[in-house]
Amino acid sequence: MARSVFARPAVRRSAWHRPYIAWLLLLDFLSALAATRTAIALLDTADAGFHDPTAPGGVDELFALVANIGLPVGWLVLLAAWGAYDRRALGLGTEELKRVVRATVAMAAAVSFLALGFKKDLSRMTVVVVILALVVYTLAGRFVARTVLRRLRHSGRHASQRMLLVGKLSDALALYEVASRNPAAGLQPIAIHLPSHPQRGEEVDAPVPVYVGWDLVPLVQQIGADTIAVCGPASLESYELRRLAWQLEGTGLGLVVVPQVTDVTGPRIHVRPVEGLPLLNVEEPTISGVSLLAKQVLDRVTAFFGLLLLSPVLAVIAAAIKITDPGPVMFRQTRIGHQGEAFKVWKFRTMYTDAEERLAALQDQNESDGLLFKMKDDPRVTPIGKYLRAYSLDELPQLINVLVGQMSLVGPRPLPTEDDDYQGDVRRRLLVRPGITGLWQISGRSDLTWDDAVRLDLHYVDNWSLTYDIGILWRTVSVVLARRGAY
Repeated sequence: MARSVFARPAVRRSAWHRPYIAWLLLLDFLSALAATRTAIALLDTADAGFHDPTAPGGVDELFALVANIGLPVGWLVLLAAWGAYDRRALGLGTEELKRVVRATVAMAAAVSFLALGFKKDLSRMTVVVVILALVVYTLAGRFVARTVLRRLRHSGRHASQRMLLVGKLSDALALYEVASRNPAAGLQPIAIHLPSHPQRGEEVDAPVPVYVGWDLVPLVQQIGADTIAVCGPASLESYELRRLAWQLEGTGLGLVVVPQVTDVTGPRIHVRPVEGLPLLNVEEPTISGVSLLAKQVLDRVTAFFGLLLLSPVLAVIAAAIKITDPGPVMFRQTRIGHQGEAFKVWKFRTMYTDAEERLAALQDQNESDGLLFKMKDDPRVTPIGKYLRAYSLDELPQLINVLVGQMSLVGPRPLPTEDDDYQGDVRRRLLVRPGITGLWQISGRSDLTWDDAVRLDLHYVDNWSLTYDIGILWRTVSVVLARRGAY
């Protein structure tokens, strides 16, 4: 029998996300149910607008229906409408946070319109408690789910996109390195397909199998991939890419195109189609204006209340340092900050008082390849200092620097170097205020190479936003508790 030209080849469909989404639906439904239960337990007026004195126990059946079914189901619908179950956002904390917050705003608006339309005099405090509880419970449930997902990915189990990398070897290896450094992103390259045979004498060294001259869809079928990633502009001609997209229709395979523009994300990128030609507009980085003012206000308000609430903890740490080792409690060192201005950073002392004098004798044991001295088992660190460094408690006094405007909560770390050491691209770090935490800290901390640390800092400078800052602060908590890269 002749094969139809419209027949689709049998391919491997990625299905790992389906049970994960099912668990998310259950967790989100339970979160909404818990939010209503919280409001009912805390507020006597929770059933305002529904209370029926003639009903058994005064409980209106309509209120019970809305609280137990209507609101949870409506919450799932709004989350789905805002893409909270989109496979592309699964496991990405910042993206999930944005979509849940948008769904929350939509829920508040929907409740207000429905109350007005049905003339229900709802308790405003009840609405506030339910909305806040919805956010807290939903984000907590998704944090647990995301933690389990990332552990599955780190363990090598199939909870990722299995990718065939298509393009020049250098471009494919660049994507392979990024995916390998970030297994939690859910990208697992399993093979490379080169657009042409290597030249005579040219060596092809790759950590995964390399293919040349295959039809891509049959190749994907054979190796068990579920996504084709086209790396770089020279990988396929425009008509070849369009034809590949046609071939993938109805197969369940994913298609990812990696643009030449790197380290630019978020609101700086806009796609503008002109007669079928997608133009990728890259906006200039925004490091001023209303958003920057809001960031500064948020920094100082948070620093003020942080110092106020953490004062007992700071006092205990100061006493522990004083009792266990003679010398000053605080260590102040000159750092380079915004626009190259020097300032004194506040830190709890974690080293012996003669640490600076002993540095020269340890230089040959430096484990860092950049401007800083790093050593995992530094003999200059005190016993209490090792504990403080492990959980970054030594950084808490830097809230003082944030309060006076020398630092920010989030930003590139201030380095103990001279202003002249910042040359070339590295000097862009000084365009924003240094931070207590940053992209560097949540991506590996001291385990990163200097080049990786600089790349992450420059990425932050070029793409920062308030949402980005909130996402970094959120991830900092888990990184600190896990003690990853802290020494």
